[in-house]
Amino acid sequence: MAFVKKTTGLVGLAVAANPHYTLGTLYGKILRTLQKMPESSVYRRYTEQIVKERAAVLKQTKDPYEIETAINCGQAEELIIQAENELNLARKMLNWKPWEPLASKPPKGQWDWPPTKA
Repeated sequence: MAFVKKTTGLVGLAVAANPHYTLGTLYGKILRTLQKMPESSVYRRYTEQIVKERAAVLKQTKDPYEIETAINCGQAEELIIQAENELNLARKMLNWKPWEPLASKPPKGQWDWPPTKA
């Protein structure tokens, strides 16, 4: 008999009924959103890499504890929140189009770090 998780131990965060399905759905939506971005987009490349790695873990196991251990970024419920946030950001990035050239030339020193003293 499998152990059933009764609590996350985190205030306000309920146990997910089916984290494997939820994560798989969210990762699929993220990847489909990223496919709409140019392959040269840095955001797409790195986000796609992470999401594909996590989706591969889902293909290997359905056990939430094994998923949590393999991904090593929190409990399954926290991974769901992370995936929902990433999906929201990916959709915003698709609208913002940060891969396109700037509308106007940035002021001198805009991208210098550390900032130079005036």
